[in-house]
Amino acid sequence: MSDERVLLHHARVIDGHGREPVDDGALLVDGPSLLWVGPLAEAPDEAAGARRVDLGGRVVCPGFIDVHVHFALPGEEGNPIMGAGELPTYRALKVLERLRTTLENGVTTARDLMGLDAGFRQAVAERRIAGPRLLVSIAMLSQHAGHADFTLPGHIDGLAVAVAFPGSPGNLVDSVDGMRLRVRELVAAGADCVKLASSGGVTSPHDRPEWLGLRPEMIRAAVEEAEAYGGLPVAVHAIGRPGIEAAVHGGVSSVEHGYALDDELRAEMVDRGQFLVPTLLETVKDLDPTRTPPAAYAKGVRWHRIAQESVAGSIAAGVRVAMGTDSGLTAGHGNNLKELELLVRLGGMTPLEAITAATRDAAELCGVADVTGTLEAGRYADLVITDADPLTDIGALGDPRRIHAVVKEGRTAIDRAGVLGEALPPLCP
Repeated sequence: MSDERVLLHHARVIDGHGREPVDDGALLVDGPSLLWVGPLAEAPDEAAGARRVDLGGRVVCPGFIDVHVHFALPGEEGNPIMGAGELPTYRALKVLERLRTTLENGVTTARDLMGLDAGFRQAVAERRIAGPRLLVSIAMLSQHAGHADFTLPGHIDGLAVAVAFPGSPGNLVDSVDGMRLRVRELVAAGADCVKLASSGGVTSPHDRPEWLGLRPEMIRAAVEEAEAYGGLPVAVHAIGRPGIEAAVHGGVSSVEHGYALDDELRAEMVDRGQFLVPTLLETVKDLDPTRTPPAAYAKGVRWHRIAQESVAGSIAAGVRVAMGTDSGLTAGHGNNLKELELLVRLGGMTPLEAITAATRDAAELCGVADVTGTLEAGRYADLVITDADPLTDIGALGDPRRIHAVVKEGRTAIDRAGVLGEALPPLCP
């Protein structure tokens, strides 16, 4: 292990820009960043003397980006409400395992859209814990009886006690002025983006997906405040048409889910340059009827089918897509790259388009395209090394055994196949 430059060569390089792969490609890693990427035959003078690592013809992709995760939720581990009976410290320790698993399975950047506070982001950035580079919304904002209202009998705020960490701003807002204040509170708490819920949801107890869950004037107020405070992206949970329409007209950055999109709203999203985050992985496994209220189970079955039937129309209409999975809700953590196969099979994308949605385009949505999302000089050395050819078998990326190594900021997060040896330093001490 040393601090010398490392030339990874004999690789097939997919750069994240949507271009055809570079065969017999190479990447020159210099500390946390890439100094050069291209055909080995064109390696620059700076590669002379670099430590060389032969990747044996494996494919190298940019580290993948999941723009919609919930690390505070257990996924297949159990019911989220279990968190109400757990100490915050215990819940935090479970989050650490989810972060590590997600990173080691190919996601080097993740946007947590409710649950984690900025302390987790800081700990990851300082390499105190292993995990993807984090962006956090901290809370999810809706009005009372909206998707963020999980009030339990006895007037207990379910999200506050089972999901959020102490000191986080609340999720419920009922006026324009209240929305402006709450967005400012989130900014002060270190939020990287703002998460709203403009429609009802599948799991929320007091509403339905086809209901409008946040008044349009409140959405516009949130967008204005987010723009004023550094141009933060605004992501909106929106399933039914009224909620999607309010979000699109309100000028949000991304529509999360967007199951009831129609041609009129798709065209407007294209004109505005807004992203769709389809979260298909969450739709392929229905809620467990043995631990889910019948009304929620019925909502899930219906809307999951609508989601799978509508996504191809949105992609065909030219709506920009970024990969997000909603991992933590029903999907287990670490399965994020299974979303790529769904974008191809259900959405009609080519494998290269799906990879681009999970790298360059996801980075643009999150505002981090200047540091990650593509393999080029000046970007972080965030790499996924696989023995699969994702252009012929995109589903292979969803199998952790096919992810031979993951590199984050020039450091080895995992090296299952022993291809890197000690050429790069370990991510965490």
